[in-house]
Parts: sequence; C-alpha cells; structure tokens
Amino acid sequence: MTESNPPHSALTPDDIRAVSPALASYTERAITQDLWKRADLSPRDRSLITVVVLISRIQTIGMLHYFNLAIDSGVTPGELSEIVTHLAFYSGWSNALSAVPILKEIFAQRGIGIDRLPAVSPRLLP
Repeated sequence: MTESNPPHSALTPDDIRAVSPALASYTERAITQDLWKRADLSPRDRSLITVVVLISRIQTIGMLHYFNLAIDSGVTPGELSEIVTHLAFYSGWSNALSAVPILKEIFAQRGIGIDRLPAVSPRLLP
C-alpha cells in the first residue's frame, strides 16, 4: 500500500508566528495558557476529547501534536488504538483511517509495538 497522504508535521508556534503573529499569540494565550489549564477537566480528559474531535473531523494538521500530548497526558497507546477503531463505526472509516499513518509514526518514534495494542476479538459480529 503506498502512502498518498504522508503524516503532516505539527505546526510549531514559530511556524504560525512567521505567517500570523496575532494568530500565534491567540493560540498560545487562549489554548495553551487558558483552555488546557482549566481545572474542571484533566489534561488526560481534554486529550481524549481532542483526539476524538480531530479524528472525527479529519483535522490531520493537529493530530501529530495532540496525539503525542495525549500519550504524555496518560492516554495509553491501546486506548488510542481503540478510539480509532470505535470512531470508524461512528464517524466513518475514512475519518478513522486518517489517523493511522500519524499514529503509526508516533508509535514507531516511541518504540510502541503491537504487543501494547488491543488484540483482535475472534468474533467481532455474530
């Protein structure tokens, strides 16, 4: 299988600042310093929600950053794998598949093997 859509690199604050200093400033203040620091949801919970939305909307530009952040916030590789599978049924196969090359890259970079992912159930459907 050839890869027609290679994983998109995460944008850095410097990348954004080079094009739109105001957008970089809003991003840093509103998202990084305010939204992600609010006490009512843990960083892990925010990560789970964000991962689901990015996959459901095929927002690949943010996947590399937020998938890594999810792992750093305590979301396990197995949970990410299961989220992709679950979303295939609820947001569409193509949406779920959009996350595969990015997670594959992250798992490879972090040395995460298939042994840390959920096994396939022998009976998926009756």
